[in-house]
Amino acid sequence: MKNFENIGMTAELNSHFNENYPDRIKLGRVALEHKHSYRVWLEDGEYLCTLAGKLTFNAISREDLPAVGDWVAVQTSPGEMRGLIKGILPRKSKFSRKAAGQITEEQIVAANVDTVFIVNSLNDDLNLRRIERYLLLAWESGSNPVIILSKADLATDLKAKMDQVSAVAIGVPVIAVSVLEGTGFQELQPYLAPGQTVALIGSSGVGKSSLVNYFTGFEKQLVREIRESDDKGQHTTTHREMVLLPGGAILIDTPGMREIQLWTSEGGIAESFADIEQYAEACKFRDCSHNNEPGCAVWSAIYEGVLDENRLASYKKLQKELVYIDRKLDKKAQADEKRHWKNISKEVRHNSKHKRK
Repeated sequence: MKNFENIGMTAELNSHFNENYPDRIKLGRVALEHKHSYRVWLEDGEYLCTLAGKLTFNAISREDLPAVGDWVAVQTSPGEMRGLIKGILPRKSKFSRKAAGQITEEQIVAANVDTVFIVNSLNDDLNLRRIERYLLLAWESGSNPVIILSKADLATDLKAKMDQVSAVAIGVPVIAVSVLEGTGFQELQPYLAPGQTVALIGSSGVGKSSLVNYFTGFEKQLVREIRESDDKGQHTTTHREMVLLPGGAILIDTPGMREIQLWTSEGGIAESFADIEQYAEACKFRDCSHNNEPGCAVWSAIYEGVLDENRLASYKKLQKELVYIDRKLDKKAQADEKRHWKNISKEVRHNSKHKRK
């Protein structure tokens, strides 16, 4: 039995559901996404669900289909733990990235998340540029990011590394933890209150499986030893899954990301690079491109040693990526819309032909 308030249900969501769906439809939350089906938590247990034909037909993009963490309306089958997903309730947040490969398509990693735990290892794999990319996606998702630096027991210069991360994660909590020594976890407890949903995000081998085991209190995930050859762990999570923690919070575990492909971003870049944006406001020219023009306040900050030149390079690179994605998406949206109306027109013609018969 699931208590919906304990797994993130709000009065607003409940009200929306009651106003838009009849009594025979039940409310549920997507816990696991398979290729053609979903595991959904309903009040009386876990159901295996598929998508209603109308929902699939009306979907123009990936955003119109369920993802792990989504609240959904389910029509259940009498006497069976099976159901049909008829609709998706409004999301308060969604963590998305571009799907791997050449196709410009959104991949929703997790929906309705309160906090994103961005996990990075304190071994030799610590990468500030990668952290910037994760932060950009987290801010754009509508969730609050927290950076977890795992394997703190391996770090000999812990404070220096934490300072480096804090310099690119302005205003974001940076917490070092060690599963081996059990340190740092007390600082994470405020984010794991009952009813809160936390997504665990990170690259392969940063120690996410060990964290899941620690949070759940048992060996839910197989943890493989760090490979001595390259000091990296071998990731074991193969799918996104929602887990109920003993304290009442929801944890969404995700596979390690080999590629951190950006998705669209309107406010994320300003949040992630608040330091550069602040200096840019003092530039002499409003359209300053920060290429060492006269009166460029950003370059003045670099010369004065208060801003890292690598951070400016990262800022420009990410901006270019986002512009490119937006351009590709605009073309894709036009093609998708055209195809969608073509399908509707085909269905209308098909129905009218059958009526005439």
